[in-house]
Amino acid sequence: MPREREGSPWTGVAAVYQKELADHMSSILMRVLEWLVVLIGVGSVYIAVQQIKTVTAEDPFLFLRLFTASSDSVPINFIGLLGYLVPLVAILLGFDSINGEFNRRTMSRILAQPLYRDALLFGKFLAGMTTLSVSLVALFLLVVGLGLLLLGIPPNGEEVERAIGFLVCVIAYGGVWLAGAMLFSVLFRSAAAAAMCSLGVWFVLTILWPVLVRLVVQAVAATPESIATGQQSIGQIELQLGLLRLSPNTLFTETLVAMLQPETRALGPVFVSPSELMSMIPNAPLHFGQSLILIWPQLTALIAAVVVLFAITYVTFQRQEIRA
Repeated sequence: MPREREGSPWTGVAAVYQKELADHMSSILMRVLEWLVVLIGVGSVYIAVQQIKTVTAEDPFLFLRLFTASSDSVPINFIGLLGYLVPLVAILLGFDSINGEFNRRTMSRILAQPLYRDALLFGKFLAGMTTLSVSLVALFLLVVGLGLLLLGIPPNGEEVERAIGFLVCVIAYGGVWLAGAMLFSVLFRSAAAAAMCSLGVWFVLTILWPVLVRLVVQAVAATPESIATGQQSIGQIELQLGLLRLSPNTLFTETLVAMLQPETRALGPVFVSPSELMSMIPNAPLHFGQSLILIWPQLTALIAAVVVLFAITYVTFQRQEIRA
């Protein structure tokens, strides 16, 4: 008969969190992150300001253009850079969080203390999320501060709400990749194998997934009409969009588009009657609450992905045998 656990499983979470956070903050990775924050912040703001200065029309959301503006010479914008930077940083923070303890032969010593596996896993995850959040908040504040200095225009209340919502979405996106990296860290004792699997999944879901989805839709849902006209049917569009949303990168992109571009009224095909179309005001921005309702499924899916991945990591780690 298994013996019941004594005491709270949360005992020791604070100790693990403080120790892991101190390791992250004093590591070489943090120094690299500091330079990346500065370079990306300064470079993206400079490009955005140069592009904004060429716009002569009055824009009620001029401050939000700092995050979305791009130039012809540098086609990628700030949110495009985050789409690549955040997953890589999250993977670097989590790929050796558990197997590193096994490789250093310190796991049995740690668990010999009055500390449950729950506390160890939660503490490491919270420390990784804190490090990632600190880096993203610093980058966000750097962009906002430089934007205030160079534009000389403070953001209005609507822009502040959208900017904070944007930051929450980015942190949730990073949490997905951190939880995934920790899962591979539990599954593989080799840190190199965990890193390669994490990067491989990121590469497939970010780079190859749109191409694979397009091929699958053409092979599975092609109709004679779509083949003859060369245009996708409504069913193909809906299937392709549903498959694309299995990728965290698609969910992340859709949330940021709706949050930073208030003119976005839908994130998929829209079917309206001609009378309804005529009554719509073109390019009319949505209120922040309406944009939040628009992205609520995507944001919920990102948070749910974090919970599911961490739950799988938790169950797998609890079932592993720890030897001295």
